[in-house]
Amino acid sequence: MSELALTLSERQTADFEMIGNGGFAPLTGFQGSEDWRNVCGQMRTAEGDYWPIPITLPTDLECEVGDVVALSSDEGKPLGRINVNEIFERDVKYEAETVYGTTDENHPGVAAIYEEGNRCIAGPLEVDALPDHEEAFMRRYRTPAETRQEFADRGWKKIVAFQTRNPIHRAHEYLTKAALETCDGLFIHPLIGKTKPGDIPADVRMRCYEVLMEDYYPNDRVVLGVKPAKMHYAGPREAVLHAIVRRNYGATHFIVGRDHAGAGDYYGTYDAQQIFETIDIDELGIEPLMFEHTFWCHECEGLASGKTCPHDAESHLFLSGTKVREMLGNGEEPPHEFSRPEVAKILIDAYKEDN
Repeated sequence: MSELALTLSERQTADFEMIGNGGFAPLTGFQGSEDWRNVCGQMRTAEGDYWPIPITLPTDLECEVGDVVALSSDEGKPLGRINVNEIFERDVKYEAETVYGTTDENHPGVAAIYEEGNRCIAGPLEVDALPDHEEAFMRRYRTPAETRQEFADRGWKKIVAFQTRNPIHRAHEYLTKAALETCDGLFIHPLIGKTKPGDIPADVRMRCYEVLMEDYYPNDRVVLGVKPAKMHYAGPREAVLHAIVRRNYGATHFIVGRDHAGAGDYYGTYDAQQIFETIDIDELGIEPLMFEHTFWCHECEGLASGKTCPHDAESHLFLSGTKVREMLGNGEEPPHEFSRPEVAKILIDAYKEDN
């Protein structure tokens, strides 16, 4: 048995961390061929647990079954080892079709697995350390065990989690507060791992979340954490993964909104909600809370959705993501009905720094 070394990619480093910190429980290592096949085809592991997206380790490293491979983060930090118990070829086209619903290489998640290739090594991990993050993230970093303990210390029994990879604008604030009305606590849990070009950088988003928590949320009823995972942009399948992860962090409920974890026009507006109709929620262990598209209505003089607003689209304030980015890039503040001024200022300053 020889010891070999492998430097993980940024995406693989994120997967290592989520396995190592317990966020990907029940996984204890990178998945093998039987898991891969079951996850793609049935959305379950070989052991029968719900699991919607394969977590594999593609590599061209020359190794054999029985080898121990030392793993380092994409930044070179030693993390631990994988005990190789299988080397297999995955079919990335099949994975794309079943998991992402498309084989289009323009889809960011599909493009990523195509680039990684077919050959994978699998096996349990021995974790010595977790990857490093910037201080802005580390002061909010909690493992799933630490988060569950914090919820218990606060006496929370009903905790709703909110996944985001974007700044929280007024519509998101509205639905998180609507959920909080019926729960003991809110867990704002932004993703800080690898996202696609064009997404707002995680450090900028964290400043937005923190200013909102300071000025607009009750401090004793909200916890802000960080999820050190990558985005797959797998729409419905990823919504299920996001729910499982938040269950591991101690949440009892999970917000699923419009076009959850989507990219472009690959998924229907509410596909990510409909997938939960095929799932045994008791077995999943966390209950999804479904929210429709939320907007500002001039006639209602407030935030609303199709469920609560009787007025037509002409009364609704709508700004596309492209329009918002254009405004911010020009130093223009979006309407206060769309975004809090404190959030807009952070985003405008960030755009100035980039240019």
